[in-house]
Amino acid sequence: MSKYKSLKEEAYEANMRLPELGLVLFTFGNASAVDRDKAVFAIKPSGVPYDDLKPEDIVICDYEGEVVEGKMRPSSDTKTHAVLYKEWDKIGGVVHTHSTYGTAWAQSLLDIPIFGTTHADHLVTDIPCAPPMKDEYIEGDYEHMTGYQIIDCLNERGIDYMDAGMILVGNHAPFTWGKDVAKAVYNSAVCEEVAKMAYLTLQINPNANPLKEALKKKHFERKHGKDAYYGQGC
Repeated sequence: MSKYKSLKEEAYEANMRLPELGLVLFTFGNASAVDRDKAVFAIKPSGVPYDDLKPEDIVICDYEGEVVEGKMRPSSDTKTHAVLYKEWDKIGGVVHTHSTYGTAWAQSLLDIPIFGTTHADHLVTDIPCAPPMKDEYIEGDYEHMTGYQIIDCLNERGIDYMDAGMILVGNHAPFTWGKDVAKAVYNSAVCEEVAKMAYLTLQINPNANPLKEALKKKHFERKHGKDAYYGQGC
């Protein structure tokens, strides 16, 4: 039995949630889960339809994106996941999809504006869209540099990665992350829903105003602040 059995099962379950939530079509996405003690992560194999995916198919890689265990080739986005795990030590899972509305905003090269409290329940900034990748990044180690495209964007904007949880990669699609892979999947679903709401808001009112600062603060802090009172607590 593989010593990574539980990690593979965790990654498998996260990947299977993506089509259930309508976030992927065919093989357009991947999820990974990390084991910090073993310094490895588990990720979906490349190009395998979700209907055919089995827990034992999940591939184990190190933080350089090299295969540690698995008979299949890992996702083509493996090196992006590897960079994020290597650089961000607080995350436990990463998800990448080509969900419809999130990808449409990414292709438009626009941040997703914060119009309402649903958005503010999760983050108090626009969902950032990283600028198109530099030619030298594209011509180099493309997937590896996609990780730094994400990191550079957040650093340049002064956004803490654990506060964000999600980003659009310009001309590409969304990436999300969280304290574990279940949270990364949750953030992926939130990103898509907020992207859809923002699109519809602008269809109804092209001159819609951003959410006022007091409401941003109130809705974020009631769920995440030191005096949070949303939910049932510990």
